[in-house]
Amino acid sequence: MSAAVAGSIPPGMTARNLVEVAARVAAAGAKASKAVTPRLVAVSKTKPVEQLMECYGAGHRSFGENYVQEILEKSPVMPADVQWHFIGHLQSNKAKSLVQGVPSLFMVETVDSVKLANKLNTAVGEAARLPLNVMVQVNTSGEETKFGVNPEDCLSLARHIVTDCAHLHFSGLMTIGMPDYTSRPENFTCLSKCRDEVCEALTLDVSTVELSMGMSGDYESAIQMGSDNVRVGSTIFGARDYSAK
Repeated sequence: MSAAVAGSIPPGMTARNLVEVAARVAAAGAKASKAVTPRLVAVSKTKPVEQLMECYGAGHRSFGENYVQEILEKSPVMPADVQWHFIGHLQSNKAKSLVQGVPSLFMVETVDSVKLANKLNTAVGEAARLPLNVMVQVNTSGEETKFGVNPEDCLSLARHIVTDCAHLHFSGLMTIGMPDYTSRPENFTCLSKCRDEVCEALTLDVSTVELSMGMSGDYESAIQMGSDNVRVGSTIFGARDYSAK
């Protein structure tokens, strides 16, 4: 597969890593008194299908990809019951190919504009599939290099999805951490406050609006601060090789 680079960890290690991370996620969820164990999304970008299948064989079904081309290559050769999360920046002109090319696409976590929401809404409608779960990506750190809406613009985009996108299901809010896969506590607090504002304005039950925050370096602390969905890659799959990118 052209999009993936062979992993450097030995066979069997990926599954063992996954089981360990899943246990830590469950323990963190219990410590935080979460009614439902937070979802663990195994982020497999640049990694070969063989490593994904190790996780699948261990019972895992939620996988995340950052690149459209890579998810389009992996989806057809993975089992149909995989729940794919797209977690990278999505250009609006690729929304249709993503929806059409990944029948088991479960969620797009990175909606950051009305234009992208509209493109996804149209694509899902044309595909005659069930409404697609989406999250609004929020730039909680204020970094110019990060995608996502500013916190003050989060509500307007969420409202547009809820009121004007019949083929999308507003599932929550997502934020991306720092380059070392960590975030500051204030990033998590900011996202939580955004959810409170959205739920109050749109009369949504807070328990139905997820927070996607936390990566390899901070997923346990993110769960302590309310995360319902963590995205863990290198801790499970090993360091990434971007030489083919």
